[in-house]
Amino acid sequence: MFGLFKKKKDGKPVYILSAALIIAVIAISLSAIFIYNMNRPVNPNGNGSNQTVGGISLDNDPMLGPADAKVTIVEFSEFVCPFCGRFARDTFPQIKANYIDTSKVRFVFRDYIVHPTAQIASEASECAYEQGNDKYWAYNEKLFNNQGALTSDDLKAYASALGLDTAKFNECLDSGKYKADVDKDTAEGRSYGVTGTPTFFINGKKFVGAQPYAKFQAEIDAALAG
Repeated sequence: MFGLFKKKKDGKPVYILSAALIIAVIAISLSAIFIYNMNRPVNPNGNGSNQTVGGISLDNDPMLGPADAKVTIVEFSEFVCPFCGRFARDTFPQIKANYIDTSKVRFVFRDYIVHPTAQIASEASECAYEQGNDKYWAYNEKLFNNQGALTSDDLKAYASALGLDTAKFNECLDSGKYKADVDKDTAEGRSYGVTGTPTFFINGKKFVGAQPYAKFQAEIDAALAG
């Protein structure tokens, strides 16, 4: 039965947790852990919080491309940064078409806050990620295409336009649910020597700035040949 039971030891009462109560406590704890982990999608590419490439953690962040790709690119970025927007609009589509979609490269996006105004947009993107990896990347593109309009109302409107569960999204954003997660990304980036955005790590090798596609191509090809 649940609760405590009492026995005598040397004439003094001793209270002992019943086995049933111990089992119930363990079950409740495991359920809480399961529910917490369900808040973020299981990445279809096998990304895990303990996985590192070239000394750079992938955390449990959004990714594209296969887990067994020979090259992994980790980007530290924010949605306000104009250079990040230039990369997202001009260079990333070429990398995606030529390397990610052809299963040569795995690409991971991590938040790094330089401008305080970017914080809420990064939190919003995490709320989108909670609803699926595909939802995240559609939302990521939407934010980079609308860098001049990233208020809370704007962010909620984009979620609605992309077909996300708006009630769930709005509650997530208003609660600041992923503030700590964004802060963690930024702190880890700083520990890797990130000082500005965008900063990339190609199989752990630091590569800074929204450089032309040709320079990314050369770095990626070298890593693939290595």
